[in-house]
Amino acid sequence: MAVYESLQLHITADKFLIAPQNAGVSELLVIDRISHEISLEAPQSALPGTDTFKQQIYGIFGVVRLTAGPYLIVITNREKVGDVGGQTIWRVTDTALYSYQKTMLHLTEKQIMDNRTYLSMIELALKTESYYFSTTYDITHSLQRLQNTSPDFLSMPLHERADARFLWNGHLMKELTQQPELGRYCLPILLGFITVKSCNINNKPFDYILISRRCIYRAGTRFYVRGIDTEGQVANYVETEQIVQYDGQKCSLVQTRGSIPVFWKQRPNLKYKPKIAIDTANHHEVFKRHIEDQVFYYGEQVAVNLINSSGSEGQLERALSQSITRLQHQRLRYEYFDFHHECRKMRWDRLAILIDRLSEDINRFGYYMVGNDGVASAYQKGVFRTNCIDCLDRTNVVQGMIAKVVLQQQLGRLGIIEMGQKIDDFTTFKRMYNNIWADNADCISKQYAGTGALKTDFTRLGKRTTMGLLMDGWNSLIRYFKNNFSDGFRQDSIDLILGNYVVEDNEGVVHPTPLQKQRDWKFYAIPVIFVIALAMCTISILMPDEDMTEQFVYVLFWGSASIISMATMYIYGAAFIDNPKLVHTR
Repeated sequence: MAVYESLQLHITADKFLIAPQNAGVSELLVIDRISHEISLEAPQSALPGTDTFKQQIYGIFGVVRLTAGPYLIVITNREKVGDVGGQTIWRVTDTALYSYQKTMLHLTEKQIMDNRTYLSMIELALKTESYYFSTTYDITHSLQRLQNTSPDFLSMPLHERADARFLWNGHLMKELTQQPELGRYCLPILLGFITVKSCNINNKPFDYILISRRCIYRAGTRFYVRGIDTEGQVANYVETEQIVQYDGQKCSLVQTRGSIPVFWKQRPNLKYKPKIAIDTANHHEVFKRHIEDQVFYYGEQVAVNLINSSGSEGQLERALSQSITRLQHQRLRYEYFDFHHECRKMRWDRLAILIDRLSEDINRFGYYMVGNDGVASAYQKGVFRTNCIDCLDRTNVVQGMIAKVVLQQQLGRLGIIEMGQKIDDFTTFKRMYNNIWADNADCISKQYAGTGALKTDFTRLGKRTTMGLLMDGWNSLIRYFKNNFSDGFRQDSIDLILGNYVVEDNEGVVHPTPLQKQRDWKFYAIPVIFVIALAMCTISILMPDEDMTEQFVYVLFWGSASIISMATMYIYGAAFIDNPKLVHTR
């Protein structure tokens, strides 16, 4: 039940026709642009003449409904990532949207403007760098989950057997998946990070693979989506799998990361670190549900918490610790490590203390291993669920170190390295491994925080550097501006593509649109006053006046105006940020 890998899109005045390029295929997908019906037809009777628009495509991303009506989203370019188990993995590099409607004459002027806004949201979501797919392999499941299934499961269409947690175009595919006969056109899309690298140690070639699967539940941006929701889903939840392929054998290690699973918020307000608001009064049941879900999927859990012990992070640490103590779950253990305190003054070698604490769990959990005969010889019995405040920078460092310890065991068991040899003895492989985990950090960080990760100098080089500290400062500054002034729109784009917000029919006429909400007057007036006052103050300083008293008065007046307006923006910070418009309860 593989998905068609190569297709040709034909666009006529009233239909989209999608023809598989596979030899011997005698069907054609037809989408009626007027009635919106989707069907299969014989190519001989349905294919149009040569005067229609034709385009090579590599899959259907889905269908999204905006103010103007439905839009067909197709993959127009791709890049090969590599092979897993002989199955090719691709990265989406370009997409295209085509409206079912031929004109916008049925819309009011305001609806046309709203449609442009929604369209730009979808385009922003599609521009995210790291969408992946395979037409033959289920990339949403780990090797161990795929092994622990029945033959009937493996014969199902890819979209039906995909793990819904990691299916990023599930909402967009609904109009296709409602018809079982269209299974070979339904292409599951994953958002995250995948890399496949060919390696060689001791003249033994093998593949090193890293797959990070970003969850669609409670998905969003750094400050607008924090903590847990009422369904037990947490923000920035990512499953990361390390795979080694050698001589037909495979080893796999799975780790997870996710926001601290209590009710907490940290809304942007122009401050560098907005105040954290914690509500632990009614979170016990959803916390319990989250942990039980994790145990169901992965087995025993070790929750590794890396946040600070002081300040607002300290309050979160105590809330999590108390929740775990209250739950008393037999398959959950808590390991707290104050990353910044323990590694202060660039003493990152002290991370070895944490790895030593986890060593017994690492050995007990083990990893999954399957031979070239398809028979599993080892299973992973539990996972490390790691978090810091954002589940990005500190989290990735520790996950990479845990993965390295297990990789040492895997390479030894596969016979790639010999007794007494260490991964660090092989400089080329060590550099490649470090760069892969740093790239993973950057990719996940861009998707959540808007910039590359911090602390990647340690991941890449094994030590903190002055240049790394400077780059962290620069990325922190970029994060600040994006989190305050562009993440609202980015959050809306994520909610729209995932179906958390659905555009109503006749929105803007019969139904009001959230895009029509008016900004507070302060949003427009005070920044203008600040810019004018600052400009006038600068001009007064740079253009000397014969009357020094008069110049001093000008500088004092405009300087005071700029300071007062800037202070007003700081006090009423929440009125000046870019808030999401489409979904209001998080």
